[in-house]
Amino acid sequence: MDKQHIALEELNAFAVETVQQAGSKALRYYGRGGAGIKFDRALVTEAELDLADFFQQALKRRFPEHHLFDGSAAEGYTHEARRYVWIIDPLDGMSNFMAGIPIWGMSVALLENFWPVLGVFHMPATSDLFHAVAGQQAFLGKQAIRVTSQSQINDESVLLTFSRFHHHYRTTFPGKQLNLGCTTAHCCYVAMGRAEAALVANETYKDLAAARVIVEAAGGRIFKRDGTPFPIGEYLEERAENPHLLVMSPALIDQVGPCLQPLA
Repeated sequence: MDKQHIALEELNAFAVETVQQAGSKALRYYGRGGAGIKFDRALVTEAELDLADFFQQALKRRFPEHHLFDGSAAEGYTHEARRYVWIIDPLDGMSNFMAGIPIWGMSVALLENFWPVLGVFHMPATSDLFHAVAGQQAFLGKQAIRVTSQSQINDESVLLTFSRFHHHYRTTFPGKQLNLGCTTAHCCYVAMGRAEAALVANETYKDLAAARVIVEAAGGRIFKRDGTPFPIGEYLEERAENPHLLVMSPALIDQVGPCLQPLA
């Protein structure tokens, strides 16, 4: 085992351990939203800030020379000692989190010289831990996962969508269309073959960084809705308008894309 691989194992172990510890902290806030409140922004903000600070402090203790992504390319980012940038999304699935619905989680990704190295997504309420090192196998816990092997969609296929999906599309998708309220969970369910595809909207690079590594390690890809590859590496800087994207096995893109017709 070479030194580079040993270092990568250490980085991955740190990410997994820290995101699990953060998950334990997140459970203290989980489901605390008042019954009469549709969305308690103060509660969500408190939880997000606490979780982000927890990760930042852990990173400073373990890897003080590393950067933390803040929505733009890191200042002082180099190809030497300071070549690592961590990307954290402290709370994906905010409404579920507040309402006590267990489909929410925290994601962490790592870039080395602007290249994705690893991705981790932890769902504390279900104890699910998705993780992958770029170019290697994707896992749910210790179990290797893979996108569906199906070459055709049918009435048992699953398309995961976003809120108000039907305000944007007319669909002829033959199977089930579900919105579970958490984009990274949607992507990970595609990565493990529970769903054939996920349509995501209005997501930033930070939202997709960990999911991208996990999906690609599982044999999937992120596409634009027209079926062309999505150059997520060029998406590092935040943008005002974000495209709608399809996450799936490349074998299915010619079938799923045409099922989605934008409304005028």
